[in-house]
Amino acid sequence: MTCVLLENKVAVITGAARGIGRATALVLAQEGARVGLVDLLPEVEETAAAMARSGHRAATAVFDIADAARVHEGIEALRQMLGPIDILVNNAGIVTNVASVARMTPEAWQREIAVNLSGAFHMIREVIGPMAARKWGRIVNVSSVAALGGLHNQVGYAASKAGLLGLTKTVTLEHARDGITCNAVLPGLIATELVSAMPAEIRDSAVALTPARRLGLTDEVAHLIAFLASEPAGFINGAEIPIDGGMRLNASSLGSRREVGATRRAL
Repeated sequence: MTCVLLENKVAVITGAARGIGRATALVLAQEGARVGLVDLLPEVEETAAAMARSGHRAATAVFDIADAARVHEGIEALRQMLGPIDILVNNAGIVTNVASVARMTPEAWQREIAVNLSGAFHMIREVIGPMAARKWGRIVNVSSVAALGGLHNQVGYAASKAGLLGLTKTVTLEHARDGITCNAVLPGLIATELVSAMPAEIRDSAVALTPARRLGLTDEVAHLIAFLASEPAGFINGAEIPIDGGMRLNASSLGSRREVGATRRAL
């Protein structure tokens, strides 16, 4: 008999159309979860199709997580399709403007904070009450190693990802007694579509900053998330878990190295 971590659990994943979100959806389904896929991109249907090919069904919802009203409607729709939500993975994240603090536009700043940080808050707010009532819940926020040391020309991204760490800890303080865990994973340079599209020279320079001397894999991040979403991870709470091949150990030098430009859009 095959043992699965998440049998009969319902999981909702934001940013599920691509990259880490797509990989997480596939892994959670393999571990027995019924999965709801959330994204603003219609390509989220392709993730559902990939799951169907592997024998797993998924519910999809296309909405902007920055809009609290749309989040409420979307979560209610997913509950109708899947049942009570046990697991929430806040993976959605965007970069709208590569610019210094002095040059970043207020509009770009507000959009990045709205999606990367407020979006996670809106999602948590919709699921936390029912989770507390059932005395069980798992929330995983996908932050970034950029949250630890900042990132030149990415103030909105770095600030929003750092904000997720404060959100994570506060949820733990308020709801650990309700059987809810809330943890943050901090990916480094991961082999997503965006990173694969980089010029090889830039990508290689970025990898040189990583002691592991390679890109991380989306499946590696997904399996970490799956464990944090499981019953055996019940005493891991309020944690910040890097999955970066050691990149954070070079964080203090990122601001002064030319290679930092290679990591900007991938962290």
